[in-house]
Amino acid sequence: MANGDNREEFELRMDGLARSDALQTCSVEEGEEGEEGEATSAVPGGKLYRLVAVSFGFLCILQAALNISLRLGLSNTEARCKNLTEEIDNLKRINFAITHNMTQEIEATRYNLTREKDELKRNLTDFEARYKVLTEERDELKRKLTDLVNRLQQGWVYFSGSVYYISSINKNWEESRNDCLQRGADLMIINSKEEQDFAEQVKDRMWIGLTDRETEGMWKWVDGTPLTTSYWASGEPNSFESREEDCVELKYYGTVESWNDRPCDEQILWVCEKKVLP
Repeated sequence: MANGDNREEFELRMDGLARSDALQTCSVEEGEEGEEGEATSAVPGGKLYRLVAVSFGFLCILQAALNISLRLGLSNTEARCKNLTEEIDNLKRINFAITHNMTQEIEATRYNLTREKDELKRNLTDFEARYKVLTEERDELKRKLTDLVNRLQQGWVYFSGSVYYISSINKNWEESRNDCLQRGADLMIINSKEEQDFAEQVKDRMWIGLTDRETEGMWKWVDGTPLTTSYWASGEPNSFESREEDCVELKYYGTVESWNDRPCDEQILWVCEKKVLP
């Protein structure tokens, strides 16, 4: 708007100057010679007006050029601002991506550390439980070893994880078992051929822990387990109707089939057994 107003004002002034020049020209031609001097003196004033008009036009041109330069500078500034804005937005996106990735890595690391800590706690708990079990087993083995040594010193005999006590006096089956129980043992239970071979080395007749006193014909060991493997002598067991034979002895020396059923109230030797090792 400023440039348009200046141009319009410049044109009006130029038009006024032209009209003034025309009037002055007419005055010179129609006037007398005396008036010729005045017309002549008016000519320099017209040149001055033209000079001012040209200078004003030049200023207008300069102002237009300045406006164009300002517009170009403003356009460059806007472009730079746009570029800076885009760079800032790009940096924000990069910063968000880096922050997001770092957050995920931190969370993953924290999760893994938590899992490892929990795993270490479980391992420590398992170790403590295992250590406790091993300590108890050690103490139990020590106790059994001490018990074994004491029993061996008292005349017990060790064989295959058990110690055996052979009495030197005679008692009935019930009294014999009570004696074994008082010694922390029980009447002998024979579970294998090797144990039978060991027992038959004793030359005397001895009570063992086998009976059918609860149910006739159903032989059980003193720990409640049923008889599965037996070493009966020929014709045994043969309980008489007139006299029940509900308890078992080792009768024959030097032979595997040495078991015999006989009345429980008869008095003979007995053999106690105590497990000392698994």
